[in-house]
Amino acid sequence: MKIISFNVNGIRAAIKKGLLEWLEEENPDILCLQEIKLFETELVENLFKNLGFYCYWYPAQKKGYSGVAILSKIEPKEVSYGIGVEQFDFEGRVIKADFGDFSLICAYFPSGTTGGVRQDLKIQFLDHMMSYMKGLKKTNSNLVLCGDVNICHTEIDIHNPKSNKNSSGFLPEERAWVGEFLDSGYLDTFRHFNKDPHNYSWWSYRAGARSKNLGWRIDYLFTTSEMENLLVNADILPEVVMSDHCPVMLEINVS
Repeated sequence: MKIISFNVNGIRAAIKKGLLEWLEEENPDILCLQEIKLFETELVENLFKNLGFYCYWYPAQKKGYSGVAILSKIEPKEVSYGIGVEQFDFEGRVIKADFGDFSLICAYFPSGTTGGVRQDLKIQFLDHMMSYMKGLKKTNSNLVLCGDVNICHTEIDIHNPKSNKNSSGFLPEERAWVGEFLDSGYLDTFRHFNKDPHNYSWWSYRAGARSKNLGWRIDYLFTTSEMENLLVNADILPEVVMSDHCPVMLEINVS
C-alpha cells in the first residue's frame, strides 16, 4: 500500500498545476492532504471520485484557510473528524480514517511563524496532539500519523540550523516535542530508511530557495513502532512542484 501526504497550499491551485494528472501516474492507495483551503469541497470532489477515490474532507470554517482531507481507494471502516478541541477543530486540522490493519491520522499542525498568540496556540496544539495520540494508542497499536507538522526535528532537517535556532519550527521546545513523540513509541519513517542530510519537504518562495535546496523537512509520515516490520519504503518527492511543499510517501505491507 502506498500512502502519500501532501500540503497542497490550496487544492484548486494544485489542480491547476497538474495534481490530477500526477495522481494518475503516481497511483497512491491513500492521499492525505493539508491546507486544502476550500470550504466548498463539492466543487472538486467529483474530480477525485473519477480517479477512484473515496473522499473525506475536513475544511476549516474560515474560508480559504487550512483544512485537511483523506482520499482513499480503499473504503475505510470509519472516519472521524477533529480532536475534540473547538479552537483547533474550527480550523479543520485533524481527520482520522480506520482501515482493517491500521488507523491513519492526517494532521496540519499550526505554523506559529507569526509569533505571539499563534506560537502559543501551536504549543497548545502539540500538547493536545500528544494526548490525542496517546488515547488512540490505548486501543490500537497500529497507527500512522502524517502531515505537515511545521517542525524540523534535527539539525540535518533544516538547511541552516544555526541561523534558524530561534525560528518557529526549529525552537528547542518544538524539537523536543518530536523527540518525546518518537520516544513514546513512534518511528519517523523517512529517517528509518534515510539518514542523509539535505532532504527537505518545504522551501520558501523567496530568494530561489527551492532551486538552491535551502529547505526544511517539516512533513512526516510517522508509524507506531509496532508497525516497523510492515514498512517497505519511505521517500520525499521534491521533483513534484505544485506547492511550496512537496509530497512525502510511505509504502507498507498490509493484508
